[in-house]
Amino acid sequence: MDNIILIGMPGAGKSTVGVVLAKKLGYAFLDSDLLMQEREKKLLHEIIEEKGLDVFKKLENEVNTSILTEHTIIATGGSVIYGIEAMMHLKSLGSVFYLKLDYEELQNRLGNLTERGVAIHSEQTLKDLYEERTPLYEKYADITIDCSKKTIREIVLELTDLLYYK
Repeated sequence: MDNIILIGMPGAGKSTVGVVLAKKLGYAFLDSDLLMQEREKKLLHEIIEEKGLDVFKKLENEVNTSILTEHTIIATGGSVIYGIEAMMHLKSLGSVFYLKLDYEELQNRLGNLTERGVAIHSEQTLKDLYEERTPLYEKYADITIDCSKKTIREIVLELTDLLYYK
């Protein structure tokens, strides 16, 4: 197995599932949002507030394109799918798994989108963002995992089964 890249909406569980899966498989874990925060020395929402969404997405694309690793679970930011170069690079590093949640469950999980550092335009609703991003996640995913109404343990078991039996 190569790297395992997790994509999906904010709140889908990419980081949490990623850490547990890494422990289970004996892989390293990398969170690209944390890489971006380290690089910029700011929280995600501060980058968005200070530099705007376009610069944020450009930085996210650069950070994800610079990842070079092996045997690693990579949890990406929810907006990674806007960076074509980043997605092509990540796909070259391993298998891309889309952690999909239905809209209602996502809405229940998410708190304040601004504080969370979600790349969303001020005039957009969460529903708008969900509808805009879903086709992009589906486009780049090698495998889609329906995470709705599942525990972290159930999702990790499903991923593990897919990895060992694909």
